[in-house]
Amino acid sequence: MEPSQNQNIARLRDEVLNNKGTSLQEKFDRVLNLVKVLRSECPWDRKQTPQSLAHLLLEESYELVHAIDEGDQQELKKELGDLFLHISFQVLMAEEAKTFTYAEVFDALCDKLINRHPHVFGDTTAENEQDVLKNWESLKLLEKNRRSLLDGVPKAMSELLRAYRVQKKVAGVGFDWQSDEGVLDKLTEEIAELKNAKTSAEQEEEFGDLLFTIVNYSRFISTNPEDALRKATNKFMSQFMHVEKMVQASEKSWREFSPEELDALWNSAKKAL
Repeated sequence: MEPSQNQNIARLRDEVLNNKGTSLQEKFDRVLNLVKVLRSECPWDRKQTPQSLAHLLLEESYELVHAIDEGDQQELKKELGDLFLHISFQVLMAEEAKTFTYAEVFDALCDKLINRHPHVFGDTTAENEQDVLKNWESLKLLEKNRRSLLDGVPKAMSELLRAYRVQKKVAGVGFDWQSDEGVLDKLTEEIAELKNAKTSAEQEEEFGDLLFTIVNYSRFISTNPEDALRKATNKFMSQFMHVEKMVQASEKSWREFSPEELDALWNSAKKAL
């Protein structure tokens, strides 16, 4: 590193340590300076790439959602900071590679949202949410010059959420069930096909079709399947941990309980929670 660069990092380090600032701009600059110092001075941060940090970005996003679910505002504040740290690192690495800057990120965001809200910033009319979504998908196709409506659905999504995204996209152009009754009939059909499946391959295929249909139904009851499953899993965990406490209090092992006794403990946990 050149002497001038050393001096610059030393100055930034001093700014980070001694000048918290009072304005939003000063606090924003402090974060950017902190990231630059870490990138320069920390061996671990220095060797990171956009690809190496991708899985950590996903983890931070899940931790943020967990804080929202828990209603923990202090934890939410921290997790938002962690997420912003990752965004800052990604932009800094892009600046190092001379691909784009923070200013270009902000301009791209504003330009995209203005373009996709012609009912707010233009003379297009949108009477309801469905009109907004149809306009949004049509404009995305034009912007990105995509050949298919489904181009760009992220492969890194959980498959439950990916199925939901695909279904919402095709529904936006009218390719959808006419009512929830049709989806429920399809659900009954898929259950029967799963029961009749003979081989492992057939069972896997029919189980996948069943899950896909369940996700379809979630849209008709205005439920995000990822949110619903996460809440169901959290509920199960809370109830099971309550059963655990009762088992521990009994000073008996799990094997000493009959299925009927465990079922009774489960019902007791459900009532308690």
